[in-house]
Amino acid sequence: MDLLLLSLLLVTGFVGCAEFGSVALVHPVIRRLPVESQVVIEKGLLRTFGLVMPLGMTAAAVLAGFGASRYGTVWLGIAAGVLTIALLVTVFGNVPLNFWTGRIPNGEVPADFRTKRRRWDVYQAVRGSLQLLGFVLVCISTAAS
Repeated sequence: MDLLLLSLLLVTGFVGCAEFGSVALVHPVIRRLPVESQVVIEKGLLRTFGLVMPLGMTAAAVLAGFGASRYGTVWLGIAAGVLTIALLVTVFGNVPLNFWTGRIPNGEVPADFRTKRRRWDVYQAVRGSLQLLGFVLVCISTAAS
């Protein structure tokens, strides 16, 4: 059994599906709620996703890089690039807005909450799509080998 390949499939699959699921299934529902509820939910998601995803997203990019180096496949090389771009979008796009959201005092709704969260939604759509694409590329590489 190849533990690197298994780890790569599991990590990119988990991260890609969770992040894209957030884009396609979770946040559209949140956006229909009253803004006060949106603040509570977004702060809660920071405590759950925020525990796992920084490590998962970093591991996905690093493992894909190791995989590309070890196996020399173009698919894994592209996956490593895509997952690295997703990580950069996260660090420079989502994370500053997450810090801002996390600092909102309980019971308060800043006047610019919707505007900032819609900007976050754009970053989330980009990174979620890239994470899912990275997983698909890892699957293609695995199937082709």
